[in-house]
Amino acid sequence: MSELLSALDTAVSVLRQRAGPSPDVAVVLGSGLGDFADTLGDPIVLPYASIPEWPSSAVIGHAGKLVVGTHASGARVAALAGRAHLYEGHHVSRAVFGVRAMVRWGVPRVVLTNAAGGINTAFMQGALMLIDDHINMLGTNPLVGPNLDELGLRFPDMTYVYDRDLRAMAMEAAAAVGVPLQRGVYLATLGPSYETPAEIRAFRVLGADAVGMSTVPEAIAARHMGAAVAGISCITNPAAGVVDEPLNHNDVMETASRVRGQFIALLDAFIARMVPRR
Repeated sequence: MSELLSALDTAVSVLRQRAGPSPDVAVVLGSGLGDFADTLGDPIVLPYASIPEWPSSAVIGHAGKLVVGTHASGARVAALAGRAHLYEGHHVSRAVFGVRAMVRWGVPRVVLTNAAGGINTAFMQGALMLIDDHINMLGTNPLVGPNLDELGLRFPDMTYVYDRDLRAMAMEAAAAVGVPLQRGVYLATLGPSYETPAEIRAFRVLGADAVGMSTVPEAIAARHMGAAVAGISCITNPAAGVVDEPLNHNDVMETASRVRGQFIALLDAFIARMVPRR
């Protein structure tokens, strides 16, 4: 058995022992969006440090814990409050370890959320964007290296990396709760420096609507393993050059906090639609 499979199975064994059967859906919560984890009933809280092989994150706005609990709809949900980023020095295989562990555990659906800069000038600060597709500008891919057939195919198709049925459910959920939900293309860069205005102009030509420093590796890894993937970005700031002001991570956190209610309402309605009531 490869070292990666061994590490995943060790982590999954602990998850099963401490949290039981696999949840119906896993939600990765991006910068400043972790409050959703606190809404789950009967929570089992596992600090990342308590799960073997699980990478930690030292970024502000990432709590670094897994919360497994019951959603108001009755669905069992695993909320990953925080993620590891490539810019922290993690290898890409470490950055996607949490998502891979979820799918290896048996979780069939993964919702990836993030804070992002708005490239599309029609998007207001605080807007929520459903990810229709992505552009990988990270310079790496979690599938580089020997393929593990136990996880998925050597050359997985990414035509619909963001599941069409889940996207339709997300739009229905947004309409039902009255939360405006944009649609667009997310572009991932390595970071941690923000992009230059020239880069943003180039990304706009490429067709990107939002830019961030995460999500894409997790989407690829989860899709490789056969999970249905959805993605939601919170547009926490205009991208560089969109307005003549410097970018600041505090603004990201403040905006994410401001839209907390809309974000949670959207996730609640979305989860209720994707997981049939028992």
